[in-house]
Amino acid sequence: MITRRDMAIALAASALTAGAFALADKPSVLGSTAFDWNSIAVKATEVGSVRQVVNQPTPTLENLEVHITTLNPGKSPHPPHRHPNEEMLIIRQGTLEALINGEWKRVGPGSVIFFASNQLHGVKNVGDEPAIYHVVNWKTTATPDAAHP
Repeated sequence: MITRRDMAIALAASALTAGAFALADKPSVLGSTAFDWNSIAVKATEVGSVRQVVNQPTPTLENLEVHITTLNPGKSPHPPHRHPNEEMLIIRQGTLEALINGEWKRVGPGSVIFFASNQLHGVKNVGDEPAIYHVVNWKTTATPDAAHP
C-alpha cells in the first residue's frame, strides 16, 4: 500500500528530476571574459572561413552570438535575407558592399554596419583581397519571434 509519505517523496523526486533536466538544457550565462584570436578554431566554408567566438546568454541578453567571417573576393556569405535579431558587423580588413534600405553601400576597414530587426540586408566582398569582419548578433526579450515576409 502506498502511503502519503511515499507519495510526497515520489512527487518531490519527480520535481527535482524535472528541474535538473531543465537546468541541464539551459546554457550557462556568459560572464566577463577574453577571447584570444589564436585559440578560436577556424572552420572553412564555401566562401572563406568562420571563427565562432561565442553563442550563449549574458546577464542582460537572451543570447549573444559573435563570429568572425573571412569572405573571399567576389563572394557573399548568403543571399540577402532578414531575421528578427539585430546584427552589427565591424570591418577589420577588405572592402564590402552592404545592402541597407534597398541600396548597396561600400565600406572598408574600421567601418561598422548595423542591420535592424527584420530588415532585408546582405553583404558581398567587392575588393581584391579577403574581407574579414566581426559579426555581433543579439536577442533580447524585445526581439520578435519570427521574421516578417
